[in-house]
This record gives sequence, C-alpha cells and structure tokens, in this order.
Amino acid sequence: MMKAVAYSAPGSIDREDALQDISLDIPVADGNDLLVKISAVSVNPVDTKLRSAVAPEGEDWRVLGFDAVGVVEAIGPEVEYFKPGDAVFYAGSISRPGTNSEYHLVDERIVGRKPSSLSDAEAAAMPLTTITAWEMLFDRLDVKRPTPQGGNTILVIGGAGGVGSITIQLLRSLTDLTVIATASRSETQDWVRDCGAHHVIDHRQPLAPQVEALGLGAPGFVFSTTQTGQHFADIVELIAPQGRFGLIDDPAELNIKLLKPKAVSLHWEFMFTRSLFGTADMAEQGKLLNEVSALVDAGHIRSTLTEVAGKIDAATLRAVHARIESGSSRGKIVLEGF
Repeated sequence: MMKAVAYSAPGSIDREDALQDISLDIPVADGNDLLVKISAVSVNPVDTKLRSAVAPEGEDWRVLGFDAVGVVEAIGPEVEYFKPGDAVFYAGSISRPGTNSEYHLVDERIVGRKPSSLSDAEAAAMPLTTITAWEMLFDRLDVKRPTPQGGNTILVIGGAGGVGSITIQLLRSLTDLTVIATASRSETQDWVRDCGAHHVIDHRQPLAPQVEALGLGAPGFVFSTTQTGQHFADIVELIAPQGRFGLIDDPAELNIKLLKPKAVSLHWEFMFTRSLFGTADMAEQGKLLNEVSALVDAGHIRSTLTEVAGKIDAATLRAVHARIESGSSRGKIVLEGF
C-alpha cells in the first residue's frame, strides 16, 4: 500500500474533507509506463479547478497533482529511455491519477531527466509551467518567426505567476525579444525584473496606455496567463496588426470578433493535449523537458520555486490550494516527502 492525498466530492477548499489522506494499492508499470517513487510535487491552478468542480469518474477517489520529481522504481516492457534508479521530472496527464501519492505511473514520452544542479524541490516547481510556456512560445505563437509589425516585442500578462516566471526566462534565454511583463505589487514587480523582464507595467491599471508610454510601438505578441477576460479589450487595442495572441486561462466570455480588424491570430495552449489524445508528437514534451534540464544545468534559467510548504499530506495541500485560489502567490509552491 502507499500513501496518497485525494478527494471524493468536488467543492470548496474550506471543508475538512476537501482533500483527505488515504491509502491505495501501489500501481504496476506496463507498456510505456514508468513507476516513479515521488519525492516532491508542486501545486498548480489546474489542481484547484479540478478539486472544486470535477467529480471523480468511475472511482471513489481522485488523486490530484501533476508536477513531480522522483526516482524510477520500475519500468514497463516497452520503455526505451529510462531505467530503475533514474531521477526524473514531469507534469503527468490530466486523464490519469495524479502525483500526490508515494508512487505514480507516467508514460515515459512525457518525462524528462531531472536537472542535476537542482534539488528535488527546485525541480518539482518546473515541469507543468515550463511545458505550458514552451509550447505557447514556440509551438503556438511561433515567436521565432517575427510578425510584420512589433515582431521584436512581447507582452506577458501575469508575469509573476508560475507560467509567467518561466516564460520570461525562456524568452531571455532563447530569443532576442524585448519582454514587457505585468505585475501589480512591489515584490512581484521585483520578482518579474529578476526573471529578466525588460519593462514592467501594472495590470491593475489599463494596459494599453502603459504599453504606449514605453515608446516601443505595438507588440506583435501577447501572452495572457491570467484574467484574460478582464484585459481583453486592452489586448485588442494594444496588439500590433497581424499580431499573435495566446492565452491559457478560461475567461467566461471572449468576443474573438474583436480580433478580426487587425487579423490577429488566437492561440489557446493546453499542455495536457498531447498526452490526453496520445498525439503523434507526444514525445516532444519529454524532449523539451530534457532541453530545459540542460538549460538549467548550464545556468541559463533557474527554478521558479518560491516556497517549500511542508510534507505531501492533506492538511498542507489544503492550505496551498487556498493560497493559490487567493491569486496572490508568486512563483511556485512545492511540497516534499511524505
């Protein structure tokens, strides 16, 4: 048996049973799966969204958790690239049990080798947000192919969050783009600058006038990580004609007709798509994690870990879920050990 943290009914985090400590059978690796002994996990907004609204399907419990670091304990018969004892990091699949458990099954194609220069906690902060940022920048927005106007400038809305933090670093390490990022408090503005943003503006104020005041011209790229519905009118106003706009959150409404006069393309990133549909390029996630691991070990990017909250248990996870739902966290919060 193994320890795990799970929920049986969706709802608010302030309930004692919102997340519970349980015991489950240790799963068995088959096919392309690795059985990983988990050492550290981080918490993402997707965890809180699932816990609050989605009931377990066909099971009494749903185990959440996506980001993980651990050591391969056993491998399925079709595994090619890993062996027991390998240290790994990954972001899991939304269609399978999560990483808030002592042992976890994951398809090797979406797994990378843990950066050797990072602690387990530092590495656990990175996979989901890094995959999200990488896919948005290089697969969706295609930032290495300039737009006709403003192709050397990108606006990142929500620069201090987990995705924003690593997005800025990837842009500075792998492109020559000028990075404008948003943050609202002095400590988050300092954090965003430390991640490498060239310019920082306040997302509590209208964005378009602040971007115009920088004197850089209209940015060709806009990546919105949060509160897209609130900022959408500003985005339409400030983005360059024929620009590319990407988002990852779930606004209640989005009138995309407003993008038509400027012929702006819309890109919605969901980092679970490849594993959810078993796409032909599913292994690209493992490859990009290995590239990121090399960038980290070469000193080009760093972990976005800001806090280790405690051990992997229900009480600690409930507290972290509540903080993420408050919208005030910066970087990534990690839990380590059982």
